[in-house]
Amino acid sequence: MKSAVVLLPGLNRDRDMIAALTKISGKPPVTAWESDTDIPDVDLIAIPGGFSYGDYLRCGAIAARMPVMQAVAAKAKAGVPVIGVCNGFQILVEAGLLPGALMRNASLRFVCREVKLQIANANTQFTRRYAPGQIIRSPVAHHDGNYFADAETLARLEGEGQVVFRYAEGTNPNGSINDIAGIISEKGNVLGLMPHPENLIEPAHGGNDGRALFEAALGLAA
Repeated sequence: MKSAVVLLPGLNRDRDMIAALTKISGKPPVTAWESDTDIPDVDLIAIPGGFSYGDYLRCGAIAARMPVMQAVAAKAKAGVPVIGVCNGFQILVEAGLLPGALMRNASLRFVCREVKLQIANANTQFTRRYAPGQIIRSPVAHHDGNYFADAETLARLEGEGQVVFRYAEGTNPNGSINDIAGIISEKGNVLGLMPHPENLIEPAHGGNDGRALFEAALGLAA
């Protein structure tokens, strides 16, 4: 299965994402740079975390307006699965591919620790290898992960099953509304989440709770 990783100035989790996708699929992903206007045919596009363009203006605001994101939007419209992790989630929101906003952590501090996630919707192409309500572990590392949406948008997300991950067991690290850690698009092929599943895919990481997400997204056989 083929994948692509979007590269932007300031991202610092690109090597982690590339390593994870290479280990899981057996093939190194292609890379798409900020000025690229097209992305080859792939089975998954990933936007990794970091601090694109120094997080000036708002996190992800500058990155969302780069030519490569127009290419990502076109692929997403065509049904290609897209995952944005941490800054990648912020970029997807700024690009209008996901609703809501990601604000400063409620503590006003950068958080870097492990949290627990509950699978809020196991009936998606990203979470189908997890059980409904399953609790998994995942690292987080962010300063602006406090997810917010207006009441109407929030009701729609909850009602349509677009909330995919929630912080569980009191581990919400940022004050995110309804403990939301990750959401999918209305069409179901664009996923944004603040935690870093790519950093927990093998025993060397201390566990493999994040591996099933990428296996499912890539359509690998169980």
